[in-house]
Amino acid sequence: MRRIVAICAMVLLLSSCSQKAAFEELADGVCSSEQKKLVEAHISSQIDAIANQKWELAYSYASPGFRTGVAIEQFVFIIGAQYRMLIENEGYEFSACSIANEKISQQVGVKSKDGLTNLTYILSVHNEKLGVDSATAAQPKLEA
Repeated sequence: MRRIVAICAMVLLLSSCSQKAAFEELADGVCSSEQKKLVEAHISSQIDAIANQKWELAYSYASPGFRTGVAIEQFVFIIGAQYRMLIENEGYEFSACSIANEKISQQVGVKSKDGLTNLTYILSVHNEKLGVDSATAAQPKLEA
């Protein structure tokens, strides 16, 4: 049992060191493969928590700035009213990840019964930890 606890503690420490190193400097441009992997894991964890309606867990993936301005009750209301596709998702895929002005932008395609919704997630790093600032659905293109 002690061995399992020690292994879990070591994995946690190594992953936190990896995140720290990956986000020490946020240079403008395309995300590195390590940054992209960590961003995808962070967003996946939040989407999975939302799909399972584990609201406190989902809310914990938001940035401190977001949590300061939006209470958990408001977060739950916003997700239910505007981001129902995250609750009812049938899968999601990641595409472009980029950094500009110390903000990370990640494109995510979310599949639901209503079709594919393209979301742009904006994340920030506070105390070497990722946090979701926002997710915006792309406006549908009008055909001419």
